Amino acid sequence: MIIVEGVAKSFTLHNQGGAVIPVLKDAELRVAPGECVALTGASGSGKSTLMRMIYGNYLAQAGSIRVGGVEVASAEPRAILKLRREGLGYVSQFLRVVPRVPMIAVVAEPCLAVGMERGAAEARARALLTRLRIPETLWPLSPLTFSGGEQQRVNIARGFAHEYPAMLLDEPTASLDDVNRDTVLALIGEAKARGAAIVGIFHDRAVRARVADREVDVSRFTP
Repeated sequence: MIIVEGVAKSFTLHNQGGAVIPVLKDAELRVAPGECVALTGASGSGKSTLMRMIYGNYLAQAGSIRVGGVEVASAEPRAILKLRREGLGYVSQFLRVVPRVPMIAVVAEPCLAVGMERGAAEARARALLTRLRIPETLWPLSPLTFSGGEQQRVNIARGFAHEYPAMLLDEPTASLDDVNRDTVLALIGEAKARGAAIVGIFHDRAVRARVADREVDVSRFTP
């Protein structure tokens, strides 16, 4: 479902005399449906860079990245947007939404984007927000006014609203208490059970042990 072969990436620092910083070389990764692979390695080893390349935020300079048959490394922007809408979810550590949009609409939006009827989409959003213990009194409000932990739970609800065939999870439990962490781990388990291919960054070893089927040390791809 997710296949990375021979991928390389470096960054050019134009404000520092054009210095080139190599990050990844010959990166390899395969994730099957129903499998969760955890990216490991020291800070700066390229975990987040690889994840952003899979999502299409960063352009690979060599190699191939395929997600559900889409060649991300060379796809047109329209194909990348379609993949993100239908086939590849991404839960980051930070909530990025339009200001003043109610929380319920923020969470329901991915379902609406793939054609789900509004009532069903909002019902899915309500179920996830309830499960993640966001008080109903907050649902009509913009989540941008909430605490970091509340925003992260909204981000998780939004990321799991549509049943994506593939998912990228960047520290999804970092700001959560034990109870909400367990809820998120249950959501990940359910996604795996329905066949989602998942790539995740989990710095908490206990979390990693519970959800990851195997680990890939990204530092071995450092030039």
